[in-house]
Amino acid sequence: MSENQSSYRNIMKATSIFGGVQIFTILISIIRFKFIALFLGSAGMGVVGLLSSSLSLIGGFTNFGLGTSAVRDVSAANNSGDETRVGLIVSVLRRWVWVTGLFGTLTFLLLSPWLSELAFGNNNYVWSFALISVTLLFNQLNVGQLVVLQGMQKIKYLAKSSLAGSVFGLIVTVPLYYFFGIYGIVPSLIIASVVSFVISWYFANKVEIKQFKLSRVKTFSEGKNMLKMGFLISLSGLFVTGTTYIVQLFISSQGGVEQVGLFTAGFAVINTYVGLVFTAMGTDYFPRLSAVAESNELCKRSINQQAEISILILGPIIMVFLVFIKLIIITLYSYKFVGIEDMVLWLALATFFKAGSWAIAFILLAKGESKLFFWNELFANLYVLLFDLAGYYYWGLTGLGVSCCIAYLVYFTQVFILSKIKYQFSFDSSFLRIFAIQFLLAISCFAVVKFVEEPYSYLIGSVLIMISVWYSYVELDRRLGIIGIVKNKFKR
Repeated sequence: MSENQSSYRNIMKATSIFGGVQIFTILISIIRFKFIALFLGSAGMGVVGLLSSSLSLIGGFTNFGLGTSAVRDVSAANNSGDETRVGLIVSVLRRWVWVTGLFGTLTFLLLSPWLSELAFGNNNYVWSFALISVTLLFNQLNVGQLVVLQGMQKIKYLAKSSLAGSVFGLIVTVPLYYFFGIYGIVPSLIIASVVSFVISWYFANKVEIKQFKLSRVKTFSEGKNMLKMGFLISLSGLFVTGTTYIVQLFISSQGGVEQVGLFTAGFAVINTYVGLVFTAMGTDYFPRLSAVAESNELCKRSINQQAEISILILGPIIMVFLVFIKLIIITLYSYKFVGIEDMVLWLALATFFKAGSWAIAFILLAKGESKLFFWNELFANLYVLLFDLAGYYYWGLTGLGVSCCIAYLVYFTQVFILSKIKYQFSFDSSFLRIFAIQFLLAISCFAVVKFVEEPYSYLIGSVLIMISVWYSYVELDRRLGIIGIVKNKFKR
């Protein structure tokens, strides 16, 4: 087996483990979103969206980006083979997630009256905001456990934790929505955060790590670099959350809470269901890229391999969404949400540019370039906000889909030029060929859905999907030796 083939197989192995769990998690999400749509309607979904965005906004500021920066530190310690160093880093991390979690909870609690006025224009939700403040503590404690699993590359434990959290979260929260309607939103958010923490704590404690008793001085000295990098990352994440929050507030003021619910539902379709590929791959990709961060050539190879696999897997999935989007929306939500169809079509196309930029942007974090990452994300979020506000103002929800597509194209170009100048990065011809073919097939699906009537659009679209699947299979077989893998399985 060649070195390249081994690298591709490692990527697919990690993706298949976590991706399989993600698929099951998505089925659970489909059920949950369906019940939310039925029991709460678009207005209730708007309330969920505004409460969740408020948590993300404050959490993004107070969590100090430990969920990302600490993965790099734990991964580096683990790759060194020094168990003492691993134990020290993990102990420091666990101390700091308590500090930052409590800081987030107290901050959110104090800001509850202001957040209620900002999000809903009144003080009717002050107690709702005050009660859900505790979720920031449990969320941060949960992050601490997941970082340990990811940094130590315990992908199976990480996958099991995610799966169990989704299952138990569904079992607990759906009855709350059924019996209490909109009044079940707050307890469901709290219980879901507690359940996720308990489950991740259980799996993280299966990993044998030396325990350290740390003084305050040691906690600060060992954690300052982690916090410094994490703080800049958290600010960058805050820009993303803040941008979404401002857009939601703008939509609420211009079109009402129901429009916010439709906006939330539309982005959930892509971020939750298509985004499973990014979630599955990112779990393994960041620690792996961090391990070769000292070499620009090895980074280039790793990024190209990841980008190729991403497009080959995403291509057919995106085309299924393009062709059958109306049926998918009705199945996931209800007929009341059909108005988001055009927005989701554009969001699906944007995913191609997201995949390319996503693979490149990790290099800044892997190399510890936190300041450069910060300014890169700040600039990107400024034009994303402008595009989104203009898009909704002039063309409504469809305009948000178009603005997202344009923004990801600009961002893709931005990170490519930046990485080319600073790290001599370039895309291999094989990636460019794969991207061009799959994107042209997706554009064809888009045109068919827009200009061909049903059921002919489904027929022609299905043919294009099969071409995409066949092409992805051929290219994956070249890289992975799929036929050889299958033969070996049968021999065993």
